[in-house]
Amino acid sequence: MEHLEELRKRILWSVVFFAVAFFPCWAYYREIFRFLMAPLLKVTPPNFKLSYLGLSDPFILFFKMAALMAVFVSSPFLLYQIWRFVAPGLYQREKRLAFPFVLATTFFFLAGGAFGYYIAFPAAAKFFLGIGQDLNPVITADTYFGFLMTVIFGLGLMFELPVFVLILSFLGVVTPRFLLKYFRHAIVIIFIVAAIITPTPDVVNLCIFAIPACGLYVLGILGALFAARFRRKRAAAAEMAG
Repeated sequence: MEHLEELRKRILWSVVFFAVAFFPCWAYYREIFRFLMAPLLKVTPPNFKLSYLGLSDPFILFFKMAALMAVFVSSPFLLYQIWRFVAPGLYQREKRLAFPFVLATTFFFLAGGAFGYYIAFPAAAKFFLGIGQDLNPVITADTYFGFLMTVIFGLGLMFELPVFVLILSFLGVVTPRFLLKYFRHAIVIIFIVAAIITPTPDVVNLCIFAIPACGLYVLGILGALFAARFRRKRAAAAEMAG
């Protein structure tokens, strides 16, 4: 019951932080709309506009955009709530990693979103529009922004992989040798996860998610080497002190 109460408290604080970030984002939804439209306008004819089918579609769309932006704006606070939930189960020396944890997770989450917005999504949009260049594109706002938000948010989560591996290494759950031994298994799992979260079933979008994640896994192995070295030094210092 204490764990459930702590979880309820962290969820409540997360909702509060999200709400605080959401209302300013909602006030500037038109600016957010123009910002998210920029990658598509670079590869479409001049004066191109999206279409919508339902009367309430624009309102729902702008609400989703403001919510997505609010997640990125409030991400440091949301990630800090995750840390506060797991911190009671850590040793005192491990609790000192709170600031590096929040800083690293926020950086990789924002980096993943930026990679999706500036690199992955424009490349995918250019590829698909190039294939259909002999056709007249009628792109609905719902499909476009659903695709874009999935890419940005999905890559933001995928970029957390090195931090996740580093934390497990610091806690002694995994070692560099273990990560290298099961490297091929990890690649298969990454492609399976990428296939689940990709918005379309084609190979191009699968690779957009999976290939960066494979590189991040390698980065996680390097982080695990650092964590293993840190653990050895700490064990040697404790032995000498003993």
